[in-house]
Amino acid sequence: MSSIKKSVAKFCALAAVSFLTAVTWAQSAPGVALGTVKNISGNAIVLATDSGDTINVTVQDNARLLRIAPGETDLKKALPLALTDVQAGDRIRVRGTPSADNKSIAAVSVIAIKKEDVTQKQQKDLQDWQRRGAGGLVKSVDAVTDSVTISLAGIGTNKEMVVKVPASAKVRRYSEDSVKFDDAKPSSLAEVKVGDQLRARGAKNPDGTELTADEVVYGSFRNIAGLITAVDPAKNTITVNDLATKKPITVRIATDSQMHRLPQMAATMIAMRLKGIPLPGAAGAAASGSAGAASNGGGAQRSTGAQSQGRGNGAGTQGGQRPGGAADLNQILNRMPAVQFADLQKGEAVMMVTTEGTANTDATAINLISGVEPILTASPAGAGAASLLTPWNLGATPDTGGGVPQ
Repeated sequence: MSSIKKSVAKFCALAAVSFLTAVTWAQSAPGVALGTVKNISGNAIVLATDSGDTINVTVQDNARLLRIAPGETDLKKALPLALTDVQAGDRIRVRGTPSADNKSIAAVSVIAIKKEDVTQKQQKDLQDWQRRGAGGLVKSVDAVTDSVTISLAGIGTNKEMVVKVPASAKVRRYSEDSVKFDDAKPSSLAEVKVGDQLRARGAKNPDGTELTADEVVYGSFRNIAGLITAVDPAKNTITVNDLATKKPITVRIATDSQMHRLPQMAATMIAMRLKGIPLPGAAGAAASGSAGAASNGGGAQRSTGAQSQGRGNGAGTQGGQRPGGAADLNQILNRMPAVQFADLQKGEAVMMVTTEGTANTDATAINLISGVEPILTASPAGAGAASLLTPWNLGATPDTGGGVPQ
């Protein structure tokens, strides 16, 4: 559960704005608004809409108020709701008469998904992604068998899995320049390319070499490793001399970017595994202890939703994996101290997974780890080390229409 609490509120919910709730709520319809309750006083609600606006809602005396469960699609199963039970953090859809400037609505209908119901649904989804999910780099796509082969990210491992994608599976793609999961768009297997990062959840075969997907999320991401050559607080960007391309790349650090620092011992153990050096049990235990101590020690804690609710990468920290073992590096990072932008220094070695970016935008950091000098020394080209990172702690949508790929 530590991975759920530490780095998952966001990987991983899977829904675009058009399905931010399991019920189809038309955000663009006149007199309709969908969002999260910012505060409520009497019959007056301040609503933070999903489009980024703030609307003042006045609930009329004869308004219809309903409470629906996350994931429920039939409003006939909704229950009556008292206005006094609506609280800040609840997801609501209101319908009524808008003002001339569209900054307020006199609501005659309020449908709510309670905050606590959302939290419970998200945690169940996260646990299901952990239990039935797998992710890695797309190695091949087979349009004949409707399947993809992925290499499973791990330290000291080289495993592959075939992911079957039936027509019934939900497939979504991350935006080119956003780390937010709710910016993902509906997609199809035909759009998946070799080199994409892909995560799926579904039924696995006994030996873990095959998975039949219920849901798939993928995207084109960049793995970057190298030394920071410039830090720009005004633009919230860093410039890194990428070891793989030998070229500088400017990366934006967003509020949703996940940043951690590896303790020296943990980084050294990972580097040893990259070199193929087996670790004795005592050394592995020591590395694990170092990681645990680091997670309980100091370090600036970020106040973003991603950090506070800890969307992890789906593998979680259960299972007793420790640094240097055949574990997803993101498992380890869930236990590492978080860092802030101000902690990043010129000359520091970092590894990142970023959005692909476009010709008009810089890449945006999804995951960043510092303290990785031993790892980059073990993998001088940088590509092998950077590919250990995966992007699966992206933000979850607040709706719970699906599960977050953590």
